[in-house]
Amino acid sequence: MSVNACRFTTAAVITAILLLTDLQSPSVAEPPRIPVLVPITGFLSLEGTSQRNGAALALEGSGIALEVDDTATSPEVAINAFERTITSGRARDDIVAIVAPMLGTQMLALVPLADEFAVPMITISGTARITELGSPNVFRFFPGDAVVKAAHARYAVKELGVTRPAVLFQTTAYGQSGRTELDRNLTGLNAPPVLSEGLDVSVKDMLPILSKVRETRADALLLHLHAGPSALVIRQARAMGLDIPIVAGSAMHQPETAALLEPSELAGVCAESGASPISESDPAMRAFVEHYRDTFDREPDAFALAQYDGVKMLLAAIGSGAHDAAAIRDYLKTNSYNGLAMRYESDGKGNMAHSAVILCYDGNGRVPAIVKRYNNITGAL
Repeated sequence: MSVNACRFTTAAVITAILLLTDLQSPSVAEPPRIPVLVPITGFLSLEGTSQRNGAALALEGSGIALEVDDTATSPEVAINAFERTITSGRARDDIVAIVAPMLGTQMLALVPLADEFAVPMITISGTARITELGSPNVFRFFPGDAVVKAAHARYAVKELGVTRPAVLFQTTAYGQSGRTELDRNLTGLNAPPVLSEGLDVSVKDMLPILSKVRETRADALLLHLHAGPSALVIRQARAMGLDIPIVAGSAMHQPETAALLEPSELAGVCAESGASPISESDPAMRAFVEHYRDTFDREPDAFALAQYDGVKMLLAAIGSGAHDAAAIRDYLKTNSYNGLAMRYESDGKGNMAHSAVILCYDGNGRVPAIVKRYNNITGAL
């Protein structure tokens, strides 16, 4: 073999080896990570499962793996889940955002960590204070208490003619936040509460507090409770013959909450919410509802929808070229997104959702009708 032929052969072998090596090397960067930290056990399991499902549905087909960590219902568990997520898997820089829990006490504990690691968190927590801390890393995709409690109070006073409301609220951060906003709005409407009483999530016997409500001669009962306590209050109120209108918080709109009650017990019950997917007729919303049912064998609620919309906005940010946490944060701060539930845009504090609905049950079934919409209630956009 000639020297030139030998050189040619050697060069061809080297080229083939280099080509094979190149093919075996990753040619495309690893997809970003969007960990999902939500309460899927404990007293907020219904709401947290909706969060997880909404995020899972949004991530379908995106190439981004679903990473879920249960935060249960304590701040310490949420902190541990956050720190575990940050230090596990690939490089921390691959985490472009975190789907954070909806429980207010957990969110308040996580905000300093999000700021320390400069990672944006999207949440559907209603607790007003989480966007009042000055953090650039909190983005709320469910209308906060400043929005839904304004709708809550306005509907009771202006539409139902309530003048003597009694308010029952949860003693969690979520409950305290809602109580403050309800009291403020009711007082501003010249219908201050005749009773404002807190309930621990462990309370099962509601008769003592409902007896106090009756003694005040309240003409409506306004609830800001989690799912289980909401159902208990309504059942026991109806059982004792407390036949006054009940306007509940967003936990009542959940199909799982309504399933805990007989349709007849739901008569005269309304609730505030960011949305009610099962009550809508829009084709895009109906497609979401059917896909959710097929995937999870359960009905979607506003929490699932809000989390779906939030993750979809994250994916829109990534699609626009935002490939790290800083770019995602900037995108969320400066862009709007037309989701299924509503249009989302930051008010400068991270509040992305500014509309609410009131839905009511007719006593014949468990699917409520949307009776009132309050769009851009904060005037933020």
